Amino acid sequence: MGERMESLRIFIDADACPVKDEVYRVAERFDIEVIVVSNSYMRTPSKGRVTGVVVGSGADIADDWIAEHAGDGDIVISADIPLASRCLAKGAAVLGPTGRPFTEDNIGDALASRELMSQLRDLGMNTGGPAPLQKADRSRFLQQLDQLIQRIRREKQ
Repeated sequence: MGERMESLRIFIDADACPVKDEVYRVAERFDIEVIVVSNSYMRTPSKGRVTGVVVGSGADIADDWIAEHAGDGDIVISADIPLASRCLAKGAAVLGPTGRPFTEDNIGDALASRELMSQLRDLGMNTGGPAPLQKADRSRFLQQLDQLIQRIRREKQ
């Protein structure tokens, strides 16, 4: 640990991300650069390799910035399914805040489910929102992030 990995970066889709502090702790332990992308100023830790990027306000501007800058060997933290799909296509690994990895194998189903829920909402059905983040979700997220970093490190050796 502590070995600097110049090529591995973690991008956080930060405006609604409930696991930023967890990412900061893991990234500091591995000495990994973190880019926090948001529509407005967001406080970031003064220690570690954390950079805040404020993009203009508007739908999908932060997503567009992340999709443009993330690539092979990077990790993106986001619950946004279309953003996850775009980042996977560029070779980035994507992890949702509940610890669910988005992969080439499951992104199609996730996009289809998202579209179905959108259509149901358009028809006036109350589909509810995401469940509140639980302690088990945070634990799963930390475990998955650690495993993802280890896997990328092995692949880059």
